[in-house]
Amino acid sequence: MNGDFRVGPWVVEPSLNSISCKGTTVRLEPKVMEVLICLARHAGETLPKETLFDTVWPDTFVTDDVLKHAISELRRAFEDDAREPRIILTIPKRGYRLVAPVNASGATGTPTASLARDSIVVLPFVNMSAEPESEYFADGITEEIINALAHIEQLHVAARSSAFSFKHKHVDLHIVGERLNVRTVLTGSVRRAGSRLRVTVQLVNVSDGYHIWSERYDLEMKDIFEVQDEIARSIVERLRISLEGKREEPLVRAGTKNLEAYQLYLKGRAMLYQRGPAILRGLNYFQRAVTLDSEYALAWAGLADSYTTIGYYGLIRPEESISNGTEAARRSVALDPSLAEAHNSLGMCCLLHEWDLPTAEQEFLCALKLNPRYIQAHCWYALFYLQLAAGRMAEGIEHTRIAVEFDPLSGYANAMLGMTHSAAGRYSEAVEICERAVELDPDSYLARCSLQWALRFSQRYEDAVAACKSALAMSGRHPWAMGSLAIILAEWGKRADAESVYAEMMARARHEYMAPAELAVAASAVGMQDEAICHAREAFEVRDPFCRIHFSKYWPDTARLREDPRFQEILLKYKLD
Repeated sequence: MNGDFRVGPWVVEPSLNSISCKGTTVRLEPKVMEVLICLARHAGETLPKETLFDTVWPDTFVTDDVLKHAISELRRAFEDDAREPRIILTIPKRGYRLVAPVNASGATGTPTASLARDSIVVLPFVNMSAEPESEYFADGITEEIINALAHIEQLHVAARSSAFSFKHKHVDLHIVGERLNVRTVLTGSVRRAGSRLRVTVQLVNVSDGYHIWSERYDLEMKDIFEVQDEIARSIVERLRISLEGKREEPLVRAGTKNLEAYQLYLKGRAMLYQRGPAILRGLNYFQRAVTLDSEYALAWAGLADSYTTIGYYGLIRPEESISNGTEAARRSVALDPSLAEAHNSLGMCCLLHEWDLPTAEQEFLCALKLNPRYIQAHCWYALFYLQLAAGRMAEGIEHTRIAVEFDPLSGYANAMLGMTHSAAGRYSEAVEICERAVELDPDSYLARCSLQWALRFSQRYEDAVAACKSALAMSGRHPWAMGSLAIILAEWGKRADAESVYAEMMARARHEYMAPAELAVAASAVGMQDEAICHAREAFEVRDPFCRIHFSKYWPDTARLREDPRFQEILLKYKLD
């Protein structure tokens, strides 16, 4: 980094050891400035502490405290908040990352070449059609372009959840660029009338608002996949990124020629992202999609994921979710072995349905090899396999950390990162991460659940009850939250209240399905051990998917049950441990 440069709105003058913005100038210690320069040279990258030590203090032994002081001084100078960083992000146990845009300073404000052409966010396309149903279609176009660009190794692409966090928000593109650490933004709109479409797109340079490229496409619905591919290729060409001889291979793979099946798939995927009861609606859309096109591999993978998530959410009985989910996953892999989604679906089915650990890991790793940026695969492999099945806690945290690096504004990815910290016994960090997940997505049931678990494990029972009640309210008293509330109250010494919650769960079980694994843990918490063992036996008999979660020896809630010799006999019989 030679000469002056900009970090976000701040002008950095190394020769004067100063930074300035809007008439305010702050002087930095020389070594603090050197740390800033080193971070700026690697903007957007996680820079290990060792690299900073070797660069700023060569041939000198210094402690971590010296580096922490330098980072603290930079945050103070930039008025940056470590809890909501806009300039410097701390990556625990790894190092630091400069997340603000770095540009060469000058009259034109032109970004440095190495930083201007390698990063993009595709914001949700605006639905300009009269029909609200076209919203799914506009979102689908956005996501297909994100997925196409994400397969280009030289291009950093903001993941879907982070991009969609700006949906229906009028945010300055410069702020979008700062929050996602990207240099360019693609915006667009879709207007649909019958079988005709008009798609408009603009590629904008974040630093100065300059329109690098814009285009309007008037087309028939049947040509939508070709247009999506053309948009992706135009972006690549405008950013001058080489496709390394793969120009003839489509960036966007249609997956189906049946447009109605495609639109049903988009609706199903939108429901699946919402989790909770919405998955049941998603299941219906995926079923209709594969009925229209039985060779639609992506729709089969979506159907498998719907059955899997419905199963461990306890929304249908295991005998329905297990057989249908596994069949759909295997069908997806058979139709298209190159799909990361298909192998990830099969990995989860092998783990939760068939209890086949070696095959599950093989499928998860295959999915991540095919798509190293696949957030769902990182998260499922991390928590369910690496931690709860294999006890490899540090690896689990690392995979969810990677997911958050790819998708920093995702409430889901942050919630899963918090849960892997809880599973590893790092409760104070888990609470902080889960609070951020709730802040990012206040409507996420999973984020609220992850927070109440972290608070309970931290023995912050009053706060845990409050978080749990929020989860109960937003989920219609879902069994996860009810079981957790019973455990919190029991551990807090409020035995009568805990028994009352368990009694409500049992009353509901008389007229609706309640996952027996959830009932077992709740019964054990309130001291009804005989009932807990009965529930546990039923859970194993029906192969409740939650057996792999609630009965894991690596999850704190299992301790009471595992002390009972009868439970150990059950584990031995079903060869789960």
